[in-house]
Amino acid sequence: MSDWQTEFRQRMHQFGAAHHAAPGESAVSIKVRVRSGCFHREHSPRAHAIIDTHLNALAPEELEGLSFEEHESGPELLVWVAVTTAGLTLAKSVVDLVTAIIKARSEGVKQGDHPSAPLELIVRLVGSRDEFREETILRLGHAQPITHEQIEQALRDASEKLLRDQEKRGEAGDH
Repeated sequence: MSDWQTEFRQRMHQFGAAHHAAPGESAVSIKVRVRSGCFHREHSPRAHAIIDTHLNALAPEELEGLSFEEHESGPELLVWVAVTTAGLTLAKSVVDLVTAIIKARSEGVKQGDHPSAPLELIVRLVGSRDEFREETILRLGHAQPITHEQIEQALRDASEKLLRDQEKRGEAGDH
């Protein structure tokens, strides 16, 4: 097991322990990662200024069950998703924030942020047996257009797939 996977498991367990999950809720990680180089404040100050503006505009209730983590490779959101008989529900504020991060990267590059490597949108989780799983759901160049609806659908599909696979294995998530 790699060091970053150990750190990821610890982050997910801490996030899970800090939240009293309702029945049917599971913790997932949504990672916006650059394929090479860095996507942190030092190299992407314009993008992070846009992200900060979006984060600061969120109402306190939109921040419940959400943790924003900064990493050298890009931002990560730890979130709770509700799994119901109708399917998976992602909070609108989560999808809006992921969309804002991706668009901020593009806008930051236009304004001079470096480097401009493509982004990957990844959904990850840790099962009850500490099994790590991830699904890379989108790969985007910095100038590639993307819509809120495309991001929402990709996040929903990947989260449902990972949680369905977890259920088939007989695991309960971090509830």
